[in-house]
Amino acid sequence: MQTTNNILLIRPANFGFNEETRASNVFQKDVGGDAELIRKTAVHEFDAAIATLKSHGINAAVIDDTPLPAKTDALFPNNWVSFHADGTVILYPMLSANRRNERRIDIVETLREKFEINKVIDLSHFESEEKFLEGTGSIVFDHVNKIAYAALSPRTHEDVLQHLCELLDYQSVKFRSHDVNGVEIYHTNVMMCVGERFVVVCLDSITETSELQLVTDKLYSTGHTIIDITFEQMNAFAGNMLEVKSTGGDSLLIMSQTAHDSLTTTQRNTLESHCTPVPLSIPTIENIGGGSARCMIAEIFLPPT
Repeated sequence: MQTTNNILLIRPANFGFNEETRASNVFQKDVGGDAELIRKTAVHEFDAAIATLKSHGINAAVIDDTPLPAKTDALFPNNWVSFHADGTVILYPMLSANRRNERRIDIVETLREKFEINKVIDLSHFESEEKFLEGTGSIVFDHVNKIAYAALSPRTHEDVLQHLCELLDYQSVKFRSHDVNGVEIYHTNVMMCVGERFVVVCLDSITETSELQLVTDKLYSTGHTIIDITFEQMNAFAGNMLEVKSTGGDSLLIMSQTAHDSLTTTQRNTLESHCTPVPLSIPTIENIGGGSARCMIAEIFLPPT
């Protein structure tokens, strides 16, 4: 399956600007201001987003972040864990030392109460080699065709990617992606979203001709409709979307309100021919955290018990 109706989200306890991650994430904005007000606003945006998701019939497992140690980015769980249809759980190596506390085996054990978990593969040992792969931030999976798309960056190392693909028996499609100023895109999932029948991608960000050809050829060969977004739309997180299923089997496309507002009428019509958009208003989370709606979600493909 490419999509699931079971997802995991983490309610933040100490959301704020992460100084350690700003060097590789230009989407973050240090706006200053009252840290407690920012934290409360992020929690309010998060809870409103959960209400919206559940109103659309999405099974959202919500787990509270632990207050200590303080974790500013805990609401982005997709960077440290992925849950696979064969019952495998993978834990990932993360670049920022202060984000490694987000890996919580207690969350895995909580999910074990409702889902089958056959094995846990921990790749965090790569951190000692300064090699990182930040989950489904670094990798955009095409599960149906067993392809792992990855924009190489300080957070996405080729060696770890290859190791993971060998474990999963997936083919890696790796490339370089840069913003309009030539800065490497920190995570693949801000410039690319793979749905069941469509792909949203900023093709202009893939500047190497051979790599651009590789990506487009692969997407066309798998039968996906390509929705090409601009740099400006990518900066509005239009690439940071996730298709999921409702409990009734409807196809839904989770995105931020910012991303939705950046789309053209033609782009919206194309997306709506495949699924129903579900925009979430999360401006504080986006601006200060440097991640958007897709970053907040870890998909659960595990078999139910």
